[in-house]
Amino acid sequence: MSEKIRVIITGDTHLGGGRVKELAEINDAEELFGNFLPLIRSADISITNLESPAIDDGEPIPKTGPNLKSPDGTVEVLKNAGFDLVTLANNHIMDYKDEGLHSTIVACKQAGIETVGAGSSLEEAKKPFIREIRGIRLSVINIAENEFGTTQNATPGCHPLDPVQNYYSIRKAKEESDRVIVIVHGGHEHYELPSPRMKETYRFFADAGADAVVGHHTHCISGYDVYNDTPILYSLGNFLFDAETHFSGIATPWHTGMIAELNVNKSGIDFDLHPFVQNAEEAGLRSLTAAERNEFEETIEKLNKTIQQDELLADSFDDYCARMNKMYSSYIEPHSSQILHALRNRKLLPSMLSGRKKRLLLNLTRCEAHRDVLIKTLKI
Repeated sequence: MSEKIRVIITGDTHLGGGRVKELAEINDAEELFGNFLPLIRSADISITNLESPAIDDGEPIPKTGPNLKSPDGTVEVLKNAGFDLVTLANNHIMDYKDEGLHSTIVACKQAGIETVGAGSSLEEAKKPFIREIRGIRLSVINIAENEFGTTQNATPGCHPLDPVQNYYSIRKAKEESDRVIVIVHGGHEHYELPSPRMKETYRFFADAGADAVVGHHTHCISGYDVYNDTPILYSLGNFLFDAETHFSGIATPWHTGMIAELNVNKSGIDFDLHPFVQNAEEAGLRSLTAAERNEFEETIEKLNKTIQQDELLADSFDDYCARMNKMYSSYIEPHSSQILHALRNRKLLPSMLSGRKKRLLLNLTRCEAHRDVLIKTLKI
């Protein structure tokens, strides 16, 4: 019988909010992780996505969306729970500038937790985590879609999604390892499916040599795909993320997540999924009820059927974009007045963007050459 190793991977962990923060500050792993502790502690490698920098104070960066942080002492609870590695390539790790990233890496090191996916430069951020266990050499590569935290050069930040460069990283890791796991932070928040672009990109990573691709960021679970024997899990959902805006006392998509258990050997990787509810009625994780388990299985089956059919997946994404039309249209209008947006949405005021201006914006963002210059221009 060939040797195998067990790898646990979870979605987003934010230790700086609500009830989770209170329990993390007193290192109460039992209350936070409940009966999932044996699963986490028994794995050969347990990995979670540390969604916020660990820093007590600090100055937030200017950005869209919230700036997250957690007290630097809270990472101790992750070690107590059995986590060996945290992924740092995400859209919040640079929320408190270089100091926030540095503080996080130091806090993790002091707690005995390894990090991957971010560093003082692109070269450092893209370095894989490598470990050999029972004769199996495993590499973990961590990537994030490009928002405010990715680095492209010698400045601190996290490892950016760049399929060309990611290809070379995966190929190099494959040459040096028996198995390669790619963990990606990306996707559309609160949308349960990958876009056609995501499906194509994650399959490309598999063609490049990844033996498993695992995603998070969307704050809800998604389905999975097995492409040429490579498991592709599009989103694990939240792991520990307590937010007052989502505190209703009942489990919603925000509260439902899953732990991926990868069984890794030299012939390949298979997986099991362990669903849970997090921070709904009470703080921490709990197992699903029988009714919730049935709903989870029905949801996964429906999502998987959609993912398998390119036309159906494209139609679903078109529907999502139609639902988001008003929001994204407001982003590009040359004003930020909520009153004007409301009038325009009710068709009481025309768009201030002419057809010619929309075509110009389309060309600037669709054409790679124009987009290169546009991104540089917007950074000035």
